[in-house]
Amino acid sequence: MYDLKSCVATEFINDAEIRETLAFADEHRNDRGMISAILDKARTCAGLTHREAILLLDCTDPELNERIYAEAMEIKQRFYGNRIVMFAPLYLSNYCVNGCTYCPYHMKNTHIARKKLTQEEIRAEVIALQDMGHKRLALETGEHPTMCPLDYVLESIDTIYSIHHKNGAIRRVNVNIAATTVENYTRLKNAGIGTYILFQETYNKKIYEEKHPTGPKSNYAYHTEAMDRAMEGGIDDVGCGVLFGLAPYRYDFVGLLMHAEHLEAAKGVGPHTISVPRIRRADDIDPLMFSEAIDDDTFAKIVAVLRLAVPYTGLIISTRESVKARERVLKLGVSQISGASRTSVGGYVSPEPEDENSSQFDVVDNRTLDEVVNWLMRLGHVPSFCTACYREGRTGDRFMSLVKSGQIVNCCQPNALMTLKEYLEDYASPETREIGEALIEKELQRIPNEKVRLIAAEHLFELHEGKRDFRF
Repeated sequence: MYDLKSCVATEFINDAEIRETLAFADEHRNDRGMISAILDKARTCAGLTHREAILLLDCTDPELNERIYAEAMEIKQRFYGNRIVMFAPLYLSNYCVNGCTYCPYHMKNTHIARKKLTQEEIRAEVIALQDMGHKRLALETGEHPTMCPLDYVLESIDTIYSIHHKNGAIRRVNVNIAATTVENYTRLKNAGIGTYILFQETYNKKIYEEKHPTGPKSNYAYHTEAMDRAMEGGIDDVGCGVLFGLAPYRYDFVGLLMHAEHLEAAKGVGPHTISVPRIRRADDIDPLMFSEAIDDDTFAKIVAVLRLAVPYTGLIISTRESVKARERVLKLGVSQISGASRTSVGGYVSPEPEDENSSQFDVVDNRTLDEVVNWLMRLGHVPSFCTACYREGRTGDRFMSLVKSGQIVNCCQPNALMTLKEYLEDYASPETREIGEALIEKELQRIPNEKVRLIAAEHLFELHEGKRDFRF
């Protein structure tokens, strides 16, 4: 039985409910009156149910689809303005005991280079990332009980936070590691992590078990219920996502929103972020082996409808996607992107030889961070390196209440501009600095509160004079 408040995976992600929802969408996908009413609701920023959202995703009416995209752009602008948060992944280890059929880290892969960073190697990687200008990292590891235990992850987090090189510092570490226990989530919380991220890969239980034939990750229920345990362990912010291409995208789209609805109902706050990766080539993984791949048009519409369905949730896109694909979805709802990413273990210090590949997937957008920042600003976006909400305790329901009230803009806009100013002063090329200074001057006027605007202007001057790390 479908029960969104239940903490049993097959009840809050109920197969019968998903199939009934898809049948409902098949029946009503061209019901102009119903779709128009759903869009009217979306415009109020009340969010959408999974049934309402799939109806928009399935809509084939060109006029209504144009309205879907227009409403998504409006809501994106209302809550996030022109801000785009920047981050980079940091791979600690690719040792893994799972048998995932879409990931080259699977244990049967005998030719991928297996690596695990020492704490000294982590220090070198972090300094390389700091020297680019990054302030926010997402830790990534394979799942291995002895090569990558939680104690190693916690030690690595301590190492990362301890490193201050020139004006560089990693101010927030988000963590994407395997599902674990309530006790271990509490330890991660106490280590000072930001968001705990775990991709479901697919919500279709049958396909999930086919794609995860062996290893701890093969336990569908334990994996799917991980966010409940993380929040029980004290982690305020969690990040969900599916890997589009493993299963029929409509099924996973509905499952993803049902998961968000469940967390809101059972834990009081939905996911802080949602990621939308697509299957990509990697070592012994050929994406052509997966028949459920989605094209760019479908991908863009998924992002737009997600923005309508979960208006307060950050949407993340990585360097898996091309420059063209990233540019298209930025205005439709994406609020966080990675830049200058390396998906290999130790890849920031030096490129890997071809015969020592340790990457989880091939990066499509290979630009430097300065090139990505420059590109974003030319498009009118404000690259933000802000981590203030985590550091000021604006997480979980506290963050959501500020977002829903509209007050968060008086924090986010000045913090974005001040962290961009830091980047321009310390890391940017002359051309990027020139573009950025003009953008900051323009965007400063978008801060609605006059007092906050004046304080931000003062801090921007102090940043130019050499001071660092201001935040609201």
